[in-house]
Amino acid sequence: MEIQGKVKMIGQTQTFGNNGFRKREIVVTTEEQYPQHIMVEFVQDKTDLLNNFQVGNNVKISINLRGREWVNPQGETKYFNSIQGWRIENIDQSVSNNMPPMPPADAFEPANDLNEEDHDDLPF
Repeated sequence: MEIQGKVKMIGQTQTFGNNGFRKREIVVTTEEQYPQHIMVEFVQDKTDLLNNFQVGNNVKISINLRGREWVNPQGETKYFNSIQGWRIENIDQSVSNNMPPMPPADAFEPANDLNEEDHDDLPF
């Protein structure tokens, strides 16, 4: 799945527990009739992917939906969902990078060395 939108916020990398679990959150605002502010978390080595982005960038994030079950001390079962990112692309750069470069304006000069006595054998 993918989410597209404008970066609203990028959080700092957080480290949890003795095992060094790392998490970093980003909020993307979708561009539709009713914009949504979607928080996506990047974990472990994927937190570094956010280093090259800043607020205002238009991005496309590849995500996985995660769900987990937790039983509290009272025996009640609770369910939690998260949106986990695993790739992020700058849409603005990918659009400009896919366009071929424009040739310089002087690349299209008329030919001045034509000889009218030369005949071609084209049928039209």
